[in-house]
Amino acid sequence: MAGRYVFKDSLVLRKLFRKKKQLEENEVRVVLPEEKFSVGDWKSEGLPCVAVLNSALKDFEPKEIFSWHLSVIIDLDDLIENGMPSQEEREIVDPFCDKLDEEIKAGGNALFLVRETWNATRRLVWRVYDPEIAHQHLQYIVDHHRHPRPFDWHMEQDIHWDNAKWYLEQIKT
Repeated sequence: MAGRYVFKDSLVLRKLFRKKKQLEENEVRVVLPEEKFSVGDWKSEGLPCVAVLNSALKDFEPKEIFSWHLSVIIDLDDLIENGMPSQEEREIVDPFCDKLDEEIKAGGNALFLVRETWNATRRLVWRVYDPEIAHQHLQYIVDHHRHPRPFDWHMEQDIHWDNAKWYLEQIKT
């Protein structure tokens, strides 16, 4: 269970730090959108996927402030047909997901994008401002065994929200 985050290249990193410094100097304030949820479902590899998407992010600007894409994947244990969790499994995993969502978004450091359940997994995705804060928190949870099921995470810089694009396109307007 080792999470990681990836810088795409040093030029992008320099631009991000320059932008961050410029934002600090100019004290740009970003109004975080109130979350609005829509439900989506589709099939992938022949299995159903059920998702809750934050439709408030479809037209959110300035996207470049939340330039990191964080994906947490939780392995589900007690399953029913098609790789979906049983009611008992949801009673175990859902409170952890809700708490994790609250903690990752603390202080306005992240925006919730999607929660999807597919093929014995639960994926939570956020757009993150400061990756080190999110990474340290997830590492703390792992180090102190504060999770009901095994999970892993991946975080990468995604200034243009390319990793979020598909999800945003699923949102009906």
